[in-house]
Amino acid sequence: MSAKPKLYYFDGRGKMESIRWLLAAAGVEFEEEFLETRDQYEKLLQGGSLLFQQVPMVEMDGMRMVQTRAILSYIAAKYNLYGKDLKERALIDMYVGGTDDLMGFILMFPFLSAEDKEKQRALIVEKATSRYFPVYEKVLKDHGQDFLIGNNFSWADVHLLEAILMVEEKKSDVLLGFPQLQAFKARISSIPTIKKFLEPGSQRKPVPDDKYVETVRRVLRMYYNIKAN
Repeated sequence: MSAKPKLYYFDGRGKMESIRWLLAAAGVEFEEEFLETRDQYEKLLQGGSLLFQQVPMVEMDGMRMVQTRAILSYIAAKYNLYGKDLKERALIDMYVGGTDDLMGFILMFPFLSAEDKEKQRALIVEKATSRYFPVYEKVLKDHGQDFLIGNNFSWADVHLLEAILMVEEKKSDVLLGFPQLQAFKARISSIPTIKKFLEPGSQRKPVPDDKYVETVRRVLRMYYNIKAN
């Protein structure tokens, strides 16, 4: 296995993007192998690398890890982004879980019809501004600190910034009315490792396009239609 973590996924965001974000935040260099053909995917399946017959898969520290949450938890713990005790880890898990729920509405977006995309866009903005962003706004306001938990940079901060930027792609002024989150976004974006990841030429992936959708459907033989929530 490579000395650097090696990521197996498509050349696009999907469920791997949060893993890219967290590795980048930790300052960890990584390699990627992009799935472009069904044969590549079948080879991984037949080789036994995909425990539950699905990607993402990450080769790291002598392991072939699958299941996005398990991979993220391992990276967060390894690079001290998972709190200082069990209580902080519980809060991180809670906040990451909430952010995951919001991201779930966005993950399916590229695979929707044009009509359903408009419905889903409105739903994403509504959920962000009425259910999720108010929680983080209150947390930051109540404790008056720079980060979500224990005034230390954590996985929860990385995940929330990723979600904020994704929602802003659907509505650029979505943070109007959330001054704490506006300041949070600026602070986290200025952390050197994050700032580097946000610069052009990094391994951060762009908004998924038709080519990405077609590749995913072809490799996974995903020929069914996805409907908006």
